[in-house]
Amino acid sequence: MVYPEIEPYDHGMLDVGDGHRMYWETCGNPAGKPALVVHGGPGTGCSANLRRYFDPARYRAVLVDQRGCGRSTPHAGAAVADLSANTTDHLVADFERLRTHLGIEKWLLFGGSWGSVLSLTYALRHTGRVSEIVLMGLATDRFIEIEMLIRGLGAYFPEAFEKFRRGVPESERDGDLSAAYHRLLLDPDPAVHHKAAGDWCAWEDAMLPGVPPHDVFEDPSYRLCFARLVTHYFSNRAFLEDGVILREAGKLADIPAVLVQGVLDTSNLVGTPWLLHHAWPGSELVMLQDVGHTTSVAPMQEALINATDRFADRG
Repeated sequence: MVYPEIEPYDHGMLDVGDGHRMYWETCGNPAGKPALVVHGGPGTGCSANLRRYFDPARYRAVLVDQRGCGRSTPHAGAAVADLSANTTDHLVADFERLRTHLGIEKWLLFGGSWGSVLSLTYALRHTGRVSEIVLMGLATDRFIEIEMLIRGLGAYFPEAFEKFRRGVPESERDGDLSAAYHRLLLDPDPAVHHKAAGDWCAWEDAMLPGVPPHDVFEDPSYRLCFARLVTHYFSNRAFLEDGVILREAGKLADIPAVLVQGVLDTSNLVGTPWLLHHAWPGSELVMLQDVGHTTSVAPMQEALINATDRFADRG
């Protein structure tokens, strides 16, 4: 079971440049072990539930809303959005700026899905600032992983995929669907971008078997923000060189890590958990039967709590 609900003891808006201000909050023990929660998406923002994976007596948990989403400003769900200063480099630099702002020397990284990509990228660039890593719903930067989510799963969910394809003009249906959707999502006409957001989010729900539909997608602003940021990063291939995380994962050998993965998670179809574990000396891979791409089930929650509890008193 996760820890009881908790409220932040401090929070703020950090000016990270380019006209962006990033929301952050800290929970638990101000003198506890620092941990940075790196949310997924891109574009989901941090949730109150993410505070509950850390023993509040032993952790100083730091949560942020990445550029463009949640309580950070400007919001990508506004009528018109400029995403030119929203890249992986920007997000990683934002975390490092926040670490300095909060006076933290090292912190544990806790992330899932897109949060795995960001956590791994941050750790490779700032290895000396990371004490441990706990990841779930594993993802790296490989183009094949992105393509699996955009088009590869079409064979598994053909009816939903055909509806997804029909959301873009016929001339673009056999090309890069993330780029086609991204163009529609940035169209200034609300009728165009809101329809595209609905179509994209319907595919997001369809391709996650065993996971309840996302209630947050009922909010038009959230839906638009999420779809814009996901397609922005997907169409730009996460702004990273293909496969660089796996090629450089050996550099993380001195950082203890627990990697938690549901067997039914669709990222398993391209081997990401196995490849990451074997590229990262000393990492521990925990595979959970009958679990998909979700943290809402007891086995996943138990595995993550076991990991953070184990690292809580590590110097």
